[in-house]
Amino acid sequence: MSTEIRQESRQISFYEGELLVKALESEEEFRQAYHLRHRVFAEKLRWVPERNDQLESDIYDAWSTSIGLFSNQQLLAMVRMTPAPFPFMLESEFSGCLVGSHPVRKNLDTAEITRLAVDPAIADRGLSARLMRTIFKGMYQWCLVNNIRYTYLVVENRLLRVVQRIGWPCHAIGAPVALPPADVLSVGALLDLDEFRSDAAAKRPEMLEWLNTTEPAMTEIAAGG
Repeated sequence: MSTEIRQESRQISFYEGELLVKALESEEEFRQAYHLRHRVFAEKLRWVPERNDQLESDIYDAWSTSIGLFSNQQLLAMVRMTPAPFPFMLESEFSGCLVGSHPVRKNLDTAEITRLAVDPAIADRGLSARLMRTIFKGMYQWCLVNNIRYTYLVVENRLLRVVQRIGWPCHAIGAPVALPPADVLSVGALLDLDEFRSDAAAKRPEMLEWLNTTEPAMTEIAAGG
């Protein structure tokens, strides 16, 4: 592990239309997140065993930040950010996704994206795509305020193509592998946000402007005034 010392992560909270994007704080917010994770990663993908309490959590939650997307206090999507130098899932559970001697970056400008999930009950593909774009905006904003340039992620091979299509240049760091216990075809990838900004400025300036523009939540307004 890197000998660099990380200070406590700065958190985010903003509105995207009627949707609230924020770092999870309360017991109820985490309960909703763990339940959504169970529905997606235990019941649907079967990446992890099902639990009687239908709440999926792990040791990485202790040093990670979870970002949720809420509508009327109901969690619709989420993503978890684990900053270096803390342990990454890519170094253990997902190590099969590493190719050759790829050295996992553990500098303070690096984080790992895990537990990316959208409520599977949402059948409207347009809405689901909007939620995915918005939770990525939350990820981007968190990286921005915490000076993160590089992010790792391990996702279903199909989802990686979706992420690439919506404008995120995630480069695979290995061939797709069937991860146990469900043998879901998954791939590890690395996203360089400096590369993304350069590419977006030239090809999708409106997307970059959207990502950098936020409407602060009322708690931030009150704190500032």
